[in-house]
Amino acid sequence: MQINSNSVLNQNVYLNANQSLNRIATGIELNQSSDNASSLSISNSLLAQSNGYGQALENANSAIAATQIASGATTEQSNILNNVKEKLLQASTDTTSQEGRDAILKDIQKQLEQFDKIASGTNYNGQTLLQKSSTDNSASDVQQFQSGLKGEQLIETSSVQSNTEGLGLTDLVNQDATTFSSSDAKNFLETVDKAINKLNDVRGEFGSVQNQLESSSRNLLAQQTSTLSAAALFDTDYAKESSNFSKQNILAQIGAFGQVQSNNINQQTVLRLLS
Repeated sequence: MQINSNSVLNQNVYLNANQSLNRIATGIELNQSSDNASSLSISNSLLAQSNGYGQALENANSAIAATQIASGATTEQSNILNNVKEKLLQASTDTTSQEGRDAILKDIQKQLEQFDKIASGTNYNGQTLLQKSSTDNSASDVQQFQSGLKGEQLIETSSVQSNTEGLGLTDLVNQDATTFSSSDAKNFLETVDKAINKLNDVRGEFGSVQNQLESSSRNLLAQQTSTLSAAALFDTDYAKESSNFSKQNILAQIGAFGQVQSNNINQQTVLRLLS
């Protein structure tokens, strides 16, 4: 003897209710491949791409911060060289006494010492920006900033040696104050002018790289926004799923009540058949 029931229907109702509840909890329409295999693949691909854009954007912003630090440091170095030039002009005239000229040179050399301290101390996240390292005043390594989702999408800075050695100021740094003449001061004017031009090139390099990074950031942000918008097509429609969950919950309750009633009727039928 076989007695039919609506247990299969109840099971389907419970599955549908759980699916709606899962969508509401995660905020995602597709949570497993059985929901829609092809759409799930597209959704995961878009989300992965969006995450990649987000990391590339972080890279670009970090690189912008580094170039801003370097740019600020070279601006101060430029101020020092401008002041050094003024001091040399003062020392180059014969109306300045030898004692005065000696004092001017010592002041110049102190400023150039500070110039080198800026070069050795300017860094971002431990990476020295204006020379090789804090203890090595040779040229810095070329820096590559990852600014896209592919390995070749790079923005590079040139090698930099923004210190007295790199800008050709070593002779001025080592000049003996006791033999420092107005003629020496005149000759060093040309040296400082060349150093100022080299430093301007360095500043221009950092400015150019910063502009590229800012442009890349705007582009990455636009692409990330568009990708997220596309992925949002697979987000949960909360109004729809909440309504569906309520409906399935009511159906489940009705089914459970019907199951109980069916069991009672079936038991009575069996008893009558056996009596």
